[in-house]
Amino acid sequence: MTTQVETHIQYNHSYMMTEDYMQQEEDWDRDLLLDPAWEKQQRKTFTAWCNSHLRKAGTQIENIEEDFRNGLKLMLLLEVISGERLPKPDKGKMRFHKIANVNKALDFISSKGVKLVSIGAEEIVDGNLKMTLGMIWTIILRFAIQDISVEETSAKEGLLLWCQRKTAPYRNVNVQNFHISWKDGLALCALIHRHRPDLIDYAKLRKDDPIGNLNTAFEVAEKYLDIPKMLDAEDIVNTPKPDEKAIMTYVSCFYHAFAGAEQAETAANRICKVLAVNQENEKLMEEYEKLASELLEWIRRTIPWLENRVAEKSMSAMRRKLEDFRDYRRVHKPPRVQEKCQLEINFNTLQTKLRLSNRPAFMPSEGKMVSDIANAWKGLEQVEKGYEEWLLTEIRRLERLEHLAEKFKQKATLHESWTRGKEEMLSQRDYESASLMEVRALMRKHEAFESDLAAHQDRVEQIAAIAQELNELDYHDAASVNSRCQAICDQWDTLGTLTQKRRDALERVEKLLETIDQLYLEFAKRAAPFNNWMDGATEDLQDMFIVHSIEEIQSLITAHEQFKATLPEADKERMAILGIQSEIQKIAQTYGIKLSGVNPYTNLSHLDIASKWDTVKQLVPHRDQTLQEELARQQANERLRRQFAAQANVLGPWIQTKMEEIGHISVDISGSLEDQMNHLKQQEQNIINYKANIDKLEGDHQLIQEALVFDNKHTSYTMEHIRVGWEQLLTTIARTINEVENQILTRDAKGISQEQMNEFRASFNHFDRKRNGMMDPDDFRACLISMGYDLGEVEFARIMTLVDPNSTGVVTFQAFIDFMTRETAETDTAEQVVASFKILASDKNYITVEELRRELPPEQAEYCISRMTKYSGADTVSGALDYVSFSSALYGESDL
Repeated sequence: MTTQVETHIQYNHSYMMTEDYMQQEEDWDRDLLLDPAWEKQQRKTFTAWCNSHLRKAGTQIENIEEDFRNGLKLMLLLEVISGERLPKPDKGKMRFHKIANVNKALDFISSKGVKLVSIGAEEIVDGNLKMTLGMIWTIILRFAIQDISVEETSAKEGLLLWCQRKTAPYRNVNVQNFHISWKDGLALCALIHRHRPDLIDYAKLRKDDPIGNLNTAFEVAEKYLDIPKMLDAEDIVNTPKPDEKAIMTYVSCFYHAFAGAEQAETAANRICKVLAVNQENEKLMEEYEKLASELLEWIRRTIPWLENRVAEKSMSAMRRKLEDFRDYRRVHKPPRVQEKCQLEINFNTLQTKLRLSNRPAFMPSEGKMVSDIANAWKGLEQVEKGYEEWLLTEIRRLERLEHLAEKFKQKATLHESWTRGKEEMLSQRDYESASLMEVRALMRKHEAFESDLAAHQDRVEQIAAIAQELNELDYHDAASVNSRCQAICDQWDTLGTLTQKRRDALERVEKLLETIDQLYLEFAKRAAPFNNWMDGATEDLQDMFIVHSIEEIQSLITAHEQFKATLPEADKERMAILGIQSEIQKIAQTYGIKLSGVNPYTNLSHLDIASKWDTVKQLVPHRDQTLQEELARQQANERLRRQFAAQANVLGPWIQTKMEEIGHISVDISGSLEDQMNHLKQQEQNIINYKANIDKLEGDHQLIQEALVFDNKHTSYTMEHIRVGWEQLLTTIARTINEVENQILTRDAKGISQEQMNEFRASFNHFDRKRNGMMDPDDFRACLISMGYDLGEVEFARIMTLVDPNSTGVVTFQAFIDFMTRETAETDTAEQVVASFKILASDKNYITVEELRRELPPEQAEYCISRMTKYSGADTVSGALDYVSFSSALYGESDL
């Protein structure tokens, strides 16, 4: 590849060396310059050499002695090959204008340390061919040959040594000079084949075909190496000694074309390395975005399900909801916990790699930051906790509702059974045709009914209270309960009204009646309350109950035992009431009274009393059995509580201990980072092995929930406490391992020794006064001062922007390590990548697709082509790409 002499060539060769060399050149057969053959070769070669550079400025020369006479193209040539600006040329066409322009060019040549001998501006303006060729040769020596250096030899000797070394392995090639050694063309073909074996099949070349060899070299160089044809094969072959200056000029083009190959390869390797790092980082970024999107989408779908607080109408449906929630906690959520932890680890690893490769920090898409995921997760757990509490509350409520609904039905049925026929009885007018005794009997009977009615007032109030509570608890069938309760209350009001009317009527006729059987009256008065007592006892013995502890069931058993203690006294009352009936029979037999067989004061008979007494006696042992069964169930629940508490009281402290052990390991400096990693891995394995104990506790917790046990006085730990602690333990061990891995990665990448790392850790631990793995700004300042830093306010503020870019107010150990190693780290920079691309682009400000594909591997070349923008500079050409903005974008220095 032919390149112009680079702008930034260092002109550090001594002036004396240049002057000596130029003096030597003056001694080279000056008379031979008059040889027509040599003059022809020099004219053609120097013209082609000048045009190879002038075409970069969009122009060329046809006649070397004529086209440089006005000095304009001569000045342009010097600007192109030097990369520098010459003084502004004179625009006139007079002779003195031309002389002035040529003098400006000659002054520039002299300024570069070149001594011009016998070459004046007038000879050039006058078109002196010998002087013009001498001047061009001087330019070629200074800008194309002088800077050639091989093993401390320079210029002609350096170029000759380079040619000898490159052609040494080739047969029939022995380069000893710059004239006859090149006549057969094999030396030129060997140079091309040595660097581009794909262009020439050297094995097919013949020494006896010099013209064919030379033309092959000229054509290949012009077509593939961008070296113009500067010589004619016939002139070289037919001249006894080809012109040395023409040969040197042409061969120097090959040196410049191939000397940059190794440099281009190095530049390409650097670019490939940078691009490989960038591609790997982009892959990690894409994986983070994908995992973050999936986790956030799962949280978005899950939260509405947990926020659904629509209660079911039955216990079975609510239990299914509770079972679904258990499946969520045990099956669906744990993998997501692992994904969240892995996401944080991936993010930290990516940021560490970006810092180590001098890349900008990764900023995820909006809403996908680690903090955004943490906030979404926090919202999920808040909704989750509320959902479980709601489920348990609803189950308790439904349990209470079912109990109240059944109790309402039982009491309502008993009351409706009692009131059945009462309205008809109170509406009778039987007293109108009754005798006085019968009226008194009716009066006494009515009084007994009033007593009975008053006794049932409590039952009606209980029914109304239960109905009200069912409404307050939002019972699903509250409408039918309200309807039945209203009917009972309306009927009760009607009974009260009818009772008062009948009493009024009986009192009006009571004065007309005088006699009443006192025994019947006494029987009625004693039988009625005793009957009510038996009704109440029957109701109590059949009453349903719900308890949640041994103490509550013991309280019911105690009350039942107290009830049984009253049975002997009740039995005496029963015998007394039956004795009244016996007395009536005795009096009737004694005085021959014919009894109607019906007590006029009550509907109760001694058979009713006996029957209800038998019912009470049968219900007592049944009640005993029911209470004992409930006692056994509560004792079983108590065993479940104790079993759960025994495990929880072990697991809770174990988790806390492990958390503390991990914290101690993370700040331990007695061993290497690898030792810390091994300890952490052992702890991680121990934690994984301990998972079976958590699962066993989950099983016991499920048994407790299935038994509807909602409290446990034997432990302060709940299953939720254990779950949260376990999840925190898993997250802590994973994060700690990741932090140590990043420290190892930082240590290896930055070249930090273990002793330095321990010293950093010891300094950090000393000033970490809160022992939370972070330093506040004052402690960090004290730490830096203790390590020899001389800090002013401005310098310390600059350092804080490096270690705490987000202004959190604390300095982590990783940020501390990054700061301590950042100043000495050797990393790639955007400027280095730009310089590498500039080499591949032959010093142009842009690069083409063909050059990228020729110099870079296919994958990296296509990567650059797809991401580089079009070059828009003034010197742009079709297909030009902007490698400067692309290089800056790799390091976050542009918006590309």
